Formats: sequence, C-alpha cells, structure tokens
Amino acid sequence: MIYFGVIRLFFRTERSVKEFMYAYPVIFTILLLNVALWIVNHLLPFDFGKMIYTYGIGNNYFVSEYGEYWRIITPIFLHARGLSHVLLNSIALIIFAPPLEQILGKIKFIIMYLLAGTIGNIGTFIMDPQSLTFHVGASGAIYGIFGMYIFMVFFRRYLIDQTSAQIIFTISAIGIVTTFIIPGINISAHIFGFLGGFAIAPFFLIGAKPFSIYRNKKPPAYEGPGGVAFDPNRWKKRRRISNLLRINNVWIWFFLIVLIVFLLNL
Repeated sequence: MIYFGVIRLFFRTERSVKEFMYAYPVIFTILLLNVALWIVNHLLPFDFGKMIYTYGIGNNYFVSEYGEYWRIITPIFLHARGLSHVLLNSIALIIFAPPLEQILGKIKFIIMYLLAGTIGNIGTFIMDPQSLTFHVGASGAIYGIFGMYIFMVFFRRYLIDQTSAQIIFTISAIGIVTTFIIPGINISAHIFGFLGGFAIAPFFLIGAKPFSIYRNKKPPAYEGPGGVAFDPNRWKKRRRISNLLRINNVWIWFFLIVLIVFLLNL
C-alpha cells in the first residue's frame, strides 16, 4: 500500500494510488500534469518541451510590453528544473487539497485552483509590471487553498473539524512568515494567492457540505458468482477506521515538524 502524505486532514482514509485517484480525480489529474510537464520540460531531450517552458514561464515584462497575457496562467503548471520544486508542491497538494475538492466539488475546485493561482500571478504583475524576473510554480494556488481553509476556520466552522482547523491555522501562519524569510520565493504570488483564496471563499462555499469519507467515490467493487458485487475487505473497514481514530497528539506534533521543514524549502 502507498500512503499519501503524513497528515490526513479531515480524517481521510485513502491508502493507495487507486483509492486516491477515484476519490480525488481533479487533484490526481493536476499532479499528473505537473509531473508530466516537468519531465517534458527538463528531462526529455525534445525541443518542444523547452519551447513549452520558454513560452509558459511567467514574466511581467513580456506581459506588459508584448501582451503575452497567457503567462499569468501557465506558470501555475510549470516548475523549476530542480526536483524539489515540483516534488514539494505535489506533496502540498496531496496533503491539503483533497478535502477541499470534495467540499467544493470537482468543477468549483478546479475553477478555484486556477483563479487563486491567477490572482497570485496578477498580484506579482501589479507589484512590478516591468520586472524581468521569471517565475513558475503552483505555490500561489496552494496558498489560495490555505486562504480558503482560513476563511472556513473563522466563518464556516461547521465545514472543518477542530484538529484540522488548528493544523491549517498553524501551517498557514508558518507559511506566511517563511515567505518573507526564505530567499528566492515569489512573495507576491504567495500573499495574493492566499488573499485571493480567502476573498473568493464565501462565493465558492455556497451550498458546501462538510467533508466525509463516505462521499468519496470508490473503486469498482469485485463481482462474485452471478454478477453480485462485493468487497472482500468489507469486514476490515470498521477495524481500520477505529485504528486510525487512535492517532494521538504526539503524531500531530511530528506531522507539524515535518511540514515546517517542507515549508522552509517551498
């Protein structure tokens, strides 16, 4: 079995790639796209990969002087050459994004993700329209996810449990602080992405329902004689859920330490 992430916000139970893919297809697709583009851009010896990166990378000067407005959106799916960039952003998506995909629904989530990332890049543009600095990465969209969670913490508490709220609040605070400390970070993308997620939250959370593992889409069941569907692990499910509920505060603090290290390298 492959475990996704160390922290499982909102008591998640997916334990394999297959379960994750069925439960959160939008995030799974985003992850595949990010990794595939990184491989094509930086590992494969094809000119079209370099061309995609060259014409997709964010650059304010090209936007203001040449009207290349697509550069406000395309950097969300591109990452720098170093493996750590795409890897850490992917880990952040795996840990934090799945509950929000279910809470919002697939269509709302992808719109929110793109909008938050775009707001982050627009903020970067507004702060310095003539900047020649190149920028890429999904961190603006990821901080938009944090911003939407923080809105829930303050104004939609019925959508988020207390433990998840504490984790989100702590990680968001650490993320904002480290944004101003760690060199080479696109500060504007982080801050405007976060504010964008917070600002659009009341519109996207209309009609939202709290996260529940029972609303996740399940992989196809096995079929027995006569075409009757059954799950050979059905008797183990209650035991598994019971064991997962016994996670204690020691593990929570361990998870927080791991995430602090992650954010310091984001």
